[in-house]
Amino acid sequence: MDPANTEKRHEPEEARYLSFRQLPDGTMRYGKPALNKFSSALTNGHDFPGAQAMLYAAGVPDRETMKKAPHVGIASVWWEGNPCNMHLLELGKEIKKHIQNDGMLAWQYNTIGVSDGITMGSEGMRFSLQTREIIADSIETVTCAQHHDACIAIPGCDKNMPGVIMAFARHNRPSIMVYGGSIKPGYSETLRKPINISTCYEAHGAYIYKTLESKEEGKYTPDQIMDDIEQHACPGAGACGGMYTANTMSTAIEAMGLTLPNSSTTPAESPAKMRECAKAAAAIRICMEKDITPRKLLTKASFENALVMMMALGGSTNAVLHLLAMAGTAGVPLTLDDFQRVSNKIPFLADLAPSGKYFVADLFDIGGMPSVMKFLCAAGLLDGSIPTVTGKTLAENIEPYPSLPPDQKIIRPLSNPIKPTGHIEILRGNLAPAGAVAKITGKEGLRFTGKALVFNKEHELDAALNQGRIPRGENLVLVVRYEGPKGGPGMPEQLKASAALMGAKLTNVALITDGRYSGASHGFIVGHICPEAAVGGPVAVVRDGDVITIDAEKNRIDMDVSDEEIQERLRSWRPPKPTVTRGVLAKYARLVGDASHGAMTDLF
Repeated sequence: MDPANTEKRHEPEEARYLSFRQLPDGTMRYGKPALNKFSSALTNGHDFPGAQAMLYAAGVPDRETMKKAPHVGIASVWWEGNPCNMHLLELGKEIKKHIQNDGMLAWQYNTIGVSDGITMGSEGMRFSLQTREIIADSIETVTCAQHHDACIAIPGCDKNMPGVIMAFARHNRPSIMVYGGSIKPGYSETLRKPINISTCYEAHGAYIYKTLESKEEGKYTPDQIMDDIEQHACPGAGACGGMYTANTMSTAIEAMGLTLPNSSTTPAESPAKMRECAKAAAAIRICMEKDITPRKLLTKASFENALVMMMALGGSTNAVLHLLAMAGTAGVPLTLDDFQRVSNKIPFLADLAPSGKYFVADLFDIGGMPSVMKFLCAAGLLDGSIPTVTGKTLAENIEPYPSLPPDQKIIRPLSNPIKPTGHIEILRGNLAPAGAVAKITGKEGLRFTGKALVFNKEHELDAALNQGRIPRGENLVLVVRYEGPKGGPGMPEQLKASAALMGAKLTNVALITDGRYSGASHGFIVGHICPEAAVGGPVAVVRDGDVITIDAEKNRIDMDVSDEEIQERLRSWRPPKPTVTRGVLAKYARLVGDASHGAMTDLF
């Protein structure tokens, strides 16, 4: 039962939701909505004396505070051992301090995460995507079970952002997301250039194919270069610094109105991030006073803004998966066709890693997201009229911020885009009848045809790359299958393989999979092939030597095999034995839906 619907025996129904005062003539006047409308189910009267006793023990100072103060949950995705998340506990403490200074009760807790950077290419990566569901489950559980009146969530790594927004949509209580911020760029002395986490994987490909060299030829050995890159790619706290999945999701969510202005581009270790924590405490009070709840902000118009931002900034393919899941949880109709429609009309403008030169920290230096949104609103590409957590519209939020400097190089003018349309292409064809997601920046061309070279798991391709067995010359389409949501299980990212191909400069190769890619992946890549191999999708019966064509102009992905032959192959196909039969991944494989609907576990 929702605590908000719990019957109160000793007061009028409306008194649970409204503040009231007695006038001189003895009548009662009701005022603004009470900010403790959920927690009051436990704290008014003496219906739940045990609950109140425990709340006193947890820090409630007196009876007056017990009766009147709203309870704000502060949910950080904090854990040690990952730069994206290791500082979030301190951000949460800063928010808690300001919540308490404003006369509210703050209850800090955290949920779990998995580092994509640490698990990439290993069996640990299979646990990554399902953490999105665990994060959503955790925040929903604590918020509802503990009768919190509001929630401020502090995410850091990739799945954290969609996880907290899905939780917001479920409990639908006043909520704000404070993004943990991105990391500073690293610097390599051996390469004499800025580097980041993606550099590690691409350098590994060059290392394997013996093409890794420093700027000063012969001065450093390949091992010395690798040591230098590994030690300096990640110089401190914060999420991976390019327009990878974490920054793709944070910028999209800011464009939806669920964060304070500039949350998505404020660096993790900057003083501005600490100031944001203070502002979040004031903003959550506004959300409670004005009853600004997540589902009022999670609308088709706000998701449209998210798609525009994703295309303009060159965001991660993972955003397709996550935005579909966020929309599905909020009950907003969003499909793959919406992504293609927006991609057809929004130019790719940002010269940001992985395919470009700059990092999100550089974007902050030229005005950050408010300046970018101001530019896009002025161009009529972004909807500034949507409501936000500040109580103002998006346009009102960004109005005080400066416009982009005329001499900046990061965001290209509309007259000179990197690509006149978006980089995300939704492909269909006899290889992916239910859809696939391609990341085509135009730098790789728009069409690729090659012979299939099939790998039944990512580790098979990684082994082939490590041994230098992917040849140059003839065009090849590397097919990695049985890595979808059910087949992986867990739909692991394949940055290790895609980055190795880039580092080795294997330009004769495209990579397709029913798994997914990191936001740091680039090249001629197609993921999210649906139906996946594990459920008998056509990708399960591709054979070595089949000719595959990827056409981003016609939005097709096909193998040169007749429909009759595909059906004949499928009749003789048998699903492989599951690689995981117990534990959380087995449970996830049983519950998860397909990638074209966001890989959700709570489909209705």
